[in-house]
Amino acid sequence: MVLGSDLRRGTGRGLAVAVLVLASALTACGDDSGGDDTTPPSPSVEQPTTTEPSPSASAPDDPAAAEKEIKENWKKFFDPDVPLKDKQAVLENGDNMAQVLESFSGDERGGQVEATVDQIEFTAPTAANVTYTLTLKGATVMPNAAGTAVEQDDTWKVSVKTLCGLVGLSGNASPGPGC
Repeated sequence: MVLGSDLRRGTGRGLAVAVLVLASALTACGDDSGGDDTTPPSPSVEQPTTTEPSPSASAPDDPAAAEKEIKENWKKFFDPDVPLKDKQAVLENGDNMAQVLESFSGDERGGQVEATVDQIEFTAPTAANVTYTLTLKGATVMPNAAGTAVEQDDTWKVSVKTLCGLVGLSGNASPGPGC
């Protein structure tokens, strides 16, 4: 019993010391001025008067317009009903990638996929990481897929890297020049 009694007393003393130290610290933080606390202190740094975000070196001049265009062009690129010529217009180096695009769209599954952009993160004024959901006949097959968009000739386009990655996933060993 003596052993148990010593532990309880030791714990009680430790707790009492901790309470005293905490009380001393709180008292030291109090206001000794005794004055009126109704006047808040003045800010030491001038606050900006606008809520507009400042343009970043890693974003285009108009990020909202760029995001809108990226979403529209990705939807167009992955729409099975859009002609290949129109898809080429929203694909980086589209004229040079015609064979790869034909290979991708000509594949039975490639002609049935659609994409919805979920998130866009600009990495440069003319580049962005794109998180998207890829569906096949309406069923989600690739949630949170990662791709990239690039601005080329004043148009935000699906990158060659993204297309080549998808062609690679399809099992096509020779997608054509450019990949």
